[in-house]
Amino acid sequence: MTEVADRLAAVQRRIEEAARRAHRDPSEVTLVAVSKRKPATDVVAAHGAGARVFGENYVQELVDKVPEVGPRADLKWHYIGHLQRNKANALLGVEGLDLVHGVDRAKLLRALDKRTSSRLGVLIQVNVSGEASKSGCAPDALGELVAEARACAHLELRGLMTMPPPVDDPEEVRGYFRMLRELRDRHDAGPELSMGMSADYPVAIEEGATMVRVGSAIFGPRT
Repeated sequence: MTEVADRLAAVQRRIEEAARRAHRDPSEVTLVAVSKRKPATDVVAAHGAGARVFGENYVQELVDKVPEVGPRADLKWHYIGHLQRNKANALLGVEGLDLVHGVDRAKLLRALDKRTSSRLGVLIQVNVSGEASKSGCAPDALGELVAEARACAHLELRGLMTMPPPVDDPEEVRGYFRMLRELRDRHDAGPELSMGMSADYPVAIEEGATMVRVGSAIFGPRT
């Protein structure tokens, strides 16, 4: 538990440093602690050390983990993985679900809208790198998806998210982060930019990230 707290503190310091380099207020950046494949005890430890937003990549793991962690002050859950329509009902039953990252097609938007009666926040995932292995809409299809999201009665479009290709030097993906920021501004797609993970989140913050999804830098390597 001490190791999780120490790693979390180090990540928070790097977030503050990156924000100040970009002449930004560090409070503008939300840390999403990605707890996939980590036990509920690690989530409890991170929450005790100050983390408040947690991200999960798999619906069933999120469904199982939330009751294990239990209700805790100000704790919010984000779903950050690829979502299949047939898992929408299970996901929407999660207590404390605050935001769904990675919505990338109109059918999924409509399915979420149909299955929820309360206001649900969503981010549209954009495949800025054009990798065939990555989810996300193409940049030139973003306008149509933004319009679709705005037409959904129960969904709140809060912004965009992306996953750039893995690289050795974070500077190599700076252009992808900048592209997402420009797409958000061009399409007026909401205030949030979910971009940057353990290997590159300082660069993402310098390029305007409002949410960074950090897992192994907080919880350690995954087996």
